[in-house]
Amino acid sequence: MEEVKLYGMWASLFTKRVEMALKMKGIPYEYIEEDLMNKSEKLLSCNPVYKKVPVLVHHEKPMPESLIILEYIDETWNCPPLLLPEDPFLRAKVRFWTNFIDQQMIPLIREIFKFEGEQQEKVVNEFSKMLRLLEEGVQKDFFSTGTVDFCGGETPGLLDIVFCSVFGLHKGDGSSGASELETDNNPLLCKWLNSLTDLPVVKEISPPHEEFSALLKQFRAISLRSAAKA
Repeated sequence: MEEVKLYGMWASLFTKRVEMALKMKGIPYEYIEEDLMNKSEKLLSCNPVYKKVPVLVHHEKPMPESLIILEYIDETWNCPPLLLPEDPFLRAKVRFWTNFIDQQMIPLIREIFKFEGEQQEKVVNEFSKMLRLLEEGVQKDFFSTGTVDFCGGETPGLLDIVFCSVFGLHKGDGSSGASELETDNNPLLCKWLNSLTDLPVVKEISPPHEEFSALLKQFRAISLRSAAKA
């Protein structure tokens, strides 16, 4: 039996991505919860550069960074469901939009937590523009036929997992003022997200609402204090 370990944190969207992929492919693994305020020596030795979760350890070989881990899983366990399309052009499109979410959208979400009032509203408006770009892009590249529920086709793929990890797994209380998907403004994204959150695997790994909401409030307070000192 192959030895697979996952070092993660229960509320980390990046950890949840890897859990989704492992469970979707039916890969047995041992999960090790990390205290990010007191990181284990094992985690630090497995990821000495970034010193963060997630880290996948396969046969004692560590692999950090969620997007790299997802591709490693797909290439190592080349069994259904495939996370990346076989067509090189579609693979490039998947990588483009996953990078767009991680590099353009997630930083804006973090910025939203740092501000209040007009400053926050400005970032929220910019985030809404990013949502429209994402909606138009995936509509053109993956949903133009209107016959599939996921970017991966009949089953979720890498882009579906990344999108769901950001918008579908973490249900806060709205106190951050963060822009949320709205049916009127983002109908395709809402339909896409509903298809994903209805999946049993997503329900299984979603963090408890109350615990995550409390963590979100704590993170919001810390972010505001840090911004005030800057």
